[in-house]
This record gives sequence, structure tokens and C-alpha cells, in this order.
Amino acid sequence: MKYQEKTVANYVANNIKTAHVFKKYGIDFCCGGGITLEKACENNELDINVVMEELLEVGEVIENSNDYNSWELDFLIDYIVTEHHAYVISGLPLLSEYSNKVAKVHGGHYPYLHTINKLFHEVSNELVSHLKKEEEILFPYVKKLVDIERNLENEKLTPPFGTVNNPVQMMEEEHEHAGDVFKEISRLTNNYEFPEGACNTFRALYDMLEAFEEDLHKHIHLENNILHPKAVALENKLFGDLRRN
Repeated sequence: MKYQEKTVANYVANNIKTAHVFKKYGIDFCCGGGITLEKACENNELDINVVMEELLEVGEVIENSNDYNSWELDFLIDYIVTEHHAYVISGLPLLSEYSNKVAKVHGGHYPYLHTINKLFHEVSNELVSHLKKEEEILFPYVKKLVDIERNLENEKLTPPFGTVNNPVQMMEEEHEHAGDVFKEISRLTNNYEFPEGACNTFRALYDMLEAFEEDLHKHIHLENNILHPKAVALENKLFGDLRRN
């Protein structure tokens, strides 16, 4: 596939290490990863030859344990839940505590901290609901598809959502919203650059927000660019004719 046709998501799905190059240049590889590299460079006013050179220098994925694109879907789901969902759930309470404290103590001098606090708590509540929907609705259905393909189950699935495309679309819309919120938080914090003389809690908040956003990008990439399209393809393979009727 020529680079003019290959999407940003393709690069990262084939080699997760390329995500670092895209992050460096501010190219969205999760929610906005569906555009070609050429278009992404054009949108960000980047020289595609410079970006391509760095992408070519990125080492190939050697260990299969890091090659997410080759994993079975049920294994990938378990990884997402244990690594990324657990990270979100465990990190939110402390982030909430820091965000509230920093906004209260320093919001007078830095009014944007109140906006950050509000945005964080809005997206925090949405993420908790989002993860629950994935774990109770979408993920179990995809695992059943995998079992059927392996002939471990013979039942015909009649999901209440009609086709996996519907929850996938909903999840991706929510991913996009969460990504947009963190883009705004990143903008308000000047890419998490805390002001001179900031106290340790202030610094810790920015550090945790930046790490949280980075994990969210990887999390969304695994779902939007690998899990979801493969789940849709698997359902079509198993029940394509039934879904069209």
C-alpha cells in the first residue's frame, strides 16, 4: 500500500511504535486515525518526507506480545480490560482529588483551572459509564462471535442492538468526545507545562493528566483501529446474510 493511501491508523495498527512519531508531530492516531498520512501532514502543515523518514526509522515490532494486530479478539479484549480499563478506574479518584484541590487553591491566580476541573469531572463520569457498557454489552458479544467461529458455541446470536455496528458507532462517538475533552485540557495547560513555582500537587496533577491522556490514546487506538473493525468483519463473516435480511 502506497503512503498516499495508507491511513495513520494502519501505521499504528501494524506497528504500535509509530504512535510515538505521530504524537511528536501532534497527529491524532486514535479517533482521527482514519485519514491518510498525506492528509494528516497536510492538515498539520507538516513536511510528509520528514515524517516518513522518521516512520521508516522506527524499528519493527519484534515481540509478538506487542503486536496487538495479531492477537485473537478475546485476548485483546482481556488486555484492554486489565490494562486500560483498570488504569482508568484506578486513576480517576486520585486525579479527581488533585484536580479539586488545585482548582480550589490556585484557581484564583489561574482561572482556567476551574474549567479544567469541570471538564475532567464531566469526562470522568462519562468514562465510567462508557467502560461499563463495553464490559457488559459489546465485549461479551464479540467474545461470543469468537467462540462461534471456533465452533465452541452453536447458538445463533440475536443481539438487542441488531448488529455490532451499532454499539461500535456509539462507542466511537464517545471516544471522540473524550479525546476532544482532553485536547482542550491539553490546550488549556499549554501541553501540561505547569507555571513556574507550581506546588507539588499542581505538578502531580499535570503529570497525571498527561499520562492519562497518553493511555487514553493507546486505549482508543486498540478499540477503534483494531478491535472494532475486526469485530464488524467477524460478524459479517458469520452472519452477513442474516444481518442484511
